[in-house]
Amino acid sequence: MGCGTSVATEKQGETLEQDEPVKTPSPALTMKAAVLIQRWYRRYMARLEMRRRYTWNIFQSIEYAGEQDQLQLSSFFTFMLDNFTQLNGNGPDLISQLLDPVVDPWLDRETCYNLIHVPESYTGPRLSFPLSVADTNALLSAFKDQQTLHARYVLQLLYETKKLLKQMPNIVHLSTSYYKEITICGDLHGRLDDLLLIFYKNGLPSAETPYVFNGDFVDRGKKSVEVVILLFAFLLLYPDYMHLNRGNHEDHIMNLRYGFTKEVMQKYKTHGREILQLFQDVFSLLPIATVIDGKILIVHGGISDQTDLDFLSSIERHKVKSALRFPRCSLEHLDISQSCRQTKRTRSTDSSRPSSSRSQNKNQRTPNTRKKRCRLSRQDSAASTSSSSSSSSSSSSLCSPRTPSCLSPHAFPSSPCMPYSVNVLQVPFLDSLSSIPLPSPSQHEQEWKQIVDILWSDPKIQDGCSPNTFRGGGCYFGPDVTQRLLLQHGLQLLIRSHECKQEGYEFCHNGKVITIFSASNYYEEGSNRGAYVKLGRELVPRFYQYQVSRTTRKLTLTQRVRAAEGSALRALKEKLFAHRSELMVGFQQYDQNNTGRVSVCEWALVLESVLRLDLPWRTLRPHLARLAPDGSLEYQSCFEDMGPGIPLPQVTPNLAETLFRYRTDIEIIFNIIDKDHSGLISIEEFRQTWRLFSAHLGVAIDDSAIDDLARSIDFNKDGSIDFTEFLEAFRVVHKLDSKDQQLHEKMDGEKRTG
Repeated sequence: MGCGTSVATEKQGETLEQDEPVKTPSPALTMKAAVLIQRWYRRYMARLEMRRRYTWNIFQSIEYAGEQDQLQLSSFFTFMLDNFTQLNGNGPDLISQLLDPVVDPWLDRETCYNLIHVPESYTGPRLSFPLSVADTNALLSAFKDQQTLHARYVLQLLYETKKLLKQMPNIVHLSTSYYKEITICGDLHGRLDDLLLIFYKNGLPSAETPYVFNGDFVDRGKKSVEVVILLFAFLLLYPDYMHLNRGNHEDHIMNLRYGFTKEVMQKYKTHGREILQLFQDVFSLLPIATVIDGKILIVHGGISDQTDLDFLSSIERHKVKSALRFPRCSLEHLDISQSCRQTKRTRSTDSSRPSSSRSQNKNQRTPNTRKKRCRLSRQDSAASTSSSSSSSSSSSSLCSPRTPSCLSPHAFPSSPCMPYSVNVLQVPFLDSLSSIPLPSPSQHEQEWKQIVDILWSDPKIQDGCSPNTFRGGGCYFGPDVTQRLLLQHGLQLLIRSHECKQEGYEFCHNGKVITIFSASNYYEEGSNRGAYVKLGRELVPRFYQYQVSRTTRKLTLTQRVRAAEGSALRALKEKLFAHRSELMVGFQQYDQNNTGRVSVCEWALVLESVLRLDLPWRTLRPHLARLAPDGSLEYQSCFEDMGPGIPLPQVTPNLAETLFRYRTDIEIIFNIIDKDHSGLISIEEFRQTWRLFSAHLGVAIDDSAIDDLARSIDFNKDGSIDFTEFLEAFRVVHKLDSKDQQLHEKMDGEKRTG
């Protein structure tokens, strides 16, 4: 009985073994089994690779969409700063304090940091300048122990770094004849653990171990301050063996969106603004390229067909405080009256048009319609951006400013088969619009475009140079552009960063371009490895990979893919929820009978036309929407798993969706207004925010609705609004997560009572 084996059974088995020897399987059967196992394994790995790839595409598409939003927001700020005063007579103080901050002369005095008292209770490192090895070791130990460097030493370190960088050229030239090997690292993005692991595996910066860090030291990660302080400290200690290139995130406007500004203000509440101002100066002084042995070019982003290294060597790089800050292009020097006379003459020749056309044009000049034309539209701006970028041979510009349509470049086709070229600017003059020829780019604008290309561009497989519309800045450059630049300057290889790669590095352009990325687990735990590359005197690259998290290393490949996939799908569902009304309009255009169902093909077309993320929607469908029994798709199921954070009854559904969608943009504008970063702004400042925001988006928001909203969220009625709590109300909540959390809380409660 039970699970045991009887003696009789064992004896019978022995008898059978003696009578009938065990048959060995035939070689054909063994081979067939092996083929079946191999086929199953290959299918399994192919499915896993498919999941890994679309997960990666989701992460990357959402990341680049955020960068494009940031570029468009900053270009709107630039337009307002350049032209708002002249057209309306009152300057935008809120914007100018961000884009053109007044430099405090106190920061330029060498004794500024000496006035800051360091209390006896401070237990962190006390630096002495010039720095010694003991100082950098003290910093390493302190940051490993989660300590924060005192503001006095941060300011002094930044001041000394600024003095050193002022003496450095735009393009640094290195030689392997002086070093055994040079180590090149890519983006770190505030990952202190990655930096410490690199130092542990490869050695600390020294004469024997020189480094080139290729930009993007800050933002996204939680330890950006510590990372950049360590890099600057080693730069001061070993200026001949530590080299830093500027990245597109060494930019004070990018820092507003991606976390570095907030991190500095949280860690240094008293002197945070002074520290940020010095960081801004130091970032603008960082070199923009490094050349090794005259053969290897290292830049952060890439190049364009207009990149000129000789020209880059001669520009004044410190003038480009932000690559997102468009060169000032005021309308003052443009002859509006003369252009208007030309416009009137042109208008007089239009009498041959049909009367309906003339009456339509006449109706368009009514005040109400003129106001509508002057509103901002994201879609129109995107179209203008695409056409204006396409006309440029170098494509070396950021997204066009989100200007009102009555103040935006209007594209006219030079011929039916030629691309649109933007050659005029239409501005209001008296009761009409006047076309003004755009001036030729100034020296400063040419310099700015060259730096934008270096910091923002990405390689592509196809030949040629085209606008980088996915990111919104710089260009896509093909193998022919790479080859041309390398031949022109006698180079062999281009090393760049700027893009996260699953293995930490990647070759392209027939091995002439290397992308190196040093922040492991960038999107999610297990999403990617970090890597660095070493070059010896033979200039043959050798790659070293790593992954910081110990827990990640213990996970199987399937577990890593599943974790990353879940995180990516959550972010994608939040995108769907934030664009719910637009998606519903698109679905209902195909669903004329209001059945709540569309075909999978129609569903995918609507998603791509609204979100423009270039994702494999059909592959993702099982994770996003439910099929009906007849094979059609129930499009309402896209939004079932999500809901608002803290519903506010005073907020209309349309306004709520606007807040969900542009939550990050609103936070940036709030941070601009909140000078002391206290998290509180007055009700009047809240109204100013909405005026700026409604102009930015072209969204008509009623003033009375904003006043009601402001009063409702002034919970203690002191005239101030805690916008952190306000923004928390407009965070997408995943209902399944909420149910799981409630279940866990209930189980914990039962355990405690038990």
